[in-house]
Amino acid sequence: MPKLTREDVLKKAEELKNWGKWGPDDELGVLNYIRPEDIVNAARLVKKGKVFRLGLELDENGPQRGLFGGRWNLIHQMLATGTDAVAGKHDVTPALRYADDAINVPTQAGTQLDALSHVFLVDKMWNGYPATLVDTRGAHKNGIEKFADKIVGRGVLLDVARMKGVPSLEDGYGITNADLDATAAKQKVEVRRGDFVLVNTGQMADRLARKDWGQYAAGPAPGLAFETVDWIHAKQIAGIGSDTWGIEVRPNETGPDVFQPWHWVTIPAIGIVHHEILYLKDLVADCAGDGVYEFFYCAPPLVITRGTGSPTNPQAIK
Repeated sequence: MPKLTREDVLKKAEELKNWGKWGPDDELGVLNYIRPEDIVNAARLVKKGKVFRLGLELDENGPQRGLFGGRWNLIHQMLATGTDAVAGKHDVTPALRYADDAINVPTQAGTQLDALSHVFLVDKMWNGYPATLVDTRGAHKNGIEKFADKIVGRGVLLDVARMKGVPSLEDGYGITNADLDATAAKQKVEVRRGDFVLVNTGQMADRLARKDWGQYAAGPAPGLAFETVDWIHAKQIAGIGSDTWGIEVRPNETGPDVFQPWHWVTIPAIGIVHHEILYLKDLVADCAGDGVYEFFYCAPPLVITRGTGSPTNPQAIK
């Protein structure tokens, strides 16, 4: 199959562009598809009171290996400790025995959300705002803080690996529209307007089992094929996520002049939120056990003013 060209990617972005759909000042993108009644109905999906954390442990053992953008794993520094307290170092000033700490971490080092300011379409971002509105002070439009009370609703797991009969899809496998539809049909679950769709490839579970991240961050991976931008647009979903570093298939289906072509269309043109590096193992096992692949989903970002992304610990509740 011939590789997609830059022109192919830009043409598809123009075809699926949602700019102006919710007005010239919009900064939420397809989160606008979620209605209050959708959230109420999603809450009714809670039957067992069972909660699944979808956030990967955020520590120095994370998946970053410096292969993209200079991202590093979390640096955790103790500012005050119990050993200090027992040694009496706190007894005079501040006369309180305590522990305190600090963290240093890129917003997209672990389980995270992409803001609509994260990827540009040439010189524009979501809704046609100039890319230059993201400067050294952060994103003056489409910042992650705009999502602070928005990432909540019906979640749907599409376990493509299980549908294919494997624990983990092979690196480089492009998940097609037919794969997504076949998975939903096999699971007897319908993908609806305003849903948050989570795709399990099995890659993270495989890396955790091996105790070796390898090139997980930015390297080869199973993921959504470029054609799925049409599926996402047509389904009018509110969010898309997976257990991989970047959701889309790696290596990409393009030549060297386009990196992450699916991102070029999904974030700046369609306006959809990415949920990346999701820890899905426990949720996958439970869904396979009870046959229920829909749940209440809540994944708020940290309220990072003008941020282009945020760490998060999503909750799937059944």
